Amino acid sequence: MNNLQRLQMETKGIEFQEAELMVYLAENALDAHAEYNPQSMTDKKAIYATALSMLESVANNPTTMKAIKIDDMTVSEFHENLMKRIDQLTNKVRKMKTENNNSEIFILYI
Repeated sequence: MNNLQRLQMETKGIEFQEAELMVYLAENALDAHAEYNPQSMTDKKAIYATALSMLESVANNPTTMKAIKIDDMTVSEFHENLMKRIDQLTNKVRKMKTENNNSEIFILYI
């Protein structure tokens, strides 16, 4: 499985053109056709960050939100659920460690 296929698996139901997906992956330092390594926390974090970017793009474009139709859900309900998923992914990406970052950094501004 390559990175592009893994991203499509993570974002099922949200359709983007392959060229757009490749740009999202490149923005997160992933080659679309490179082999996905499930043991690599760096790859996993980058896939989640890419999915987050895609969801944020959908949330910022009302036309796209209207195009994604779910039979029993209104656009406003879809938007609420989308924003919840964005928050979940944001927290998940922030909490994930990578191979080259073994220390936790916490900064508190008062």
